[in-house]
Amino acid sequence: MNETLKAARLDFFLLRPYWKTICFSIAVPLVYTSVARSLVSGISFAMCMLGIISSYTFAVSEKNGMERLYGVLPVARRHLVFGRYLLIGLMGFLALVFSLISHMAVLRALAETVEVWEIATSAVMGILGYTVYVVFQVPGYYKFGTVGGKMFQFIPVTGYLLTLLLLPRVDPDSPVLAAVLGQPALLIAAVVLLCVLAYLASVGISVRILRNKEI
Repeated sequence: MNETLKAARLDFFLLRPYWKTICFSIAVPLVYTSVARSLVSGISFAMCMLGIISSYTFAVSEKNGMERLYGVLPVARRHLVFGRYLLIGLMGFLALVFSLISHMAVLRALAETVEVWEIATSAVMGILGYTVYVVFQVPGYYKFGTVGGKMFQFIPVTGYLLTLLLLPRVDPDSPVLAAVLGQPALLIAAVVLLCVLAYLASVGISVRILRNKEI
């Protein structure tokens, strides 16, 4: 665990020069929320932006030739992978919490009513969306690098567009939606379990890709 934390700190310091850009990218969806007057749409846009940002650690390490440093560090390659996933996951969690609070504040400042079901739906969609973006993108970047893996940046964009397409068809008074949101403990447990399994599978694939590169 200590090696994983050190690897996460290394990636964190690599991203320090880009924190203003990252924070700006997270704040931009606030403008969209103020126009669309929809918390779900705003959170989906925020997670889309952050999903694209997940490539930054790979881009920065490749730009600075960090692969040589990683090769001489007394840390197993799997811990480097664990650390990168840990940092990306923490960034997503913190960004989601910030987005929920700030977007709700914007809507309330505009005299918009934010229902409980909308908050719950936004949180669930934010967690699931970001998980999908990360678990599919990161192995692709390990395999092809940021240049060859640019095609994976379409995953967050596609997910966001699908959200915009399907969201207007959701009936807030639907009995199915009411039944799902009516059991928050079960919903949270199911979402957490699904995300954990997805991350474990993605981490395993990334570790295998990195090991095959060493052969």
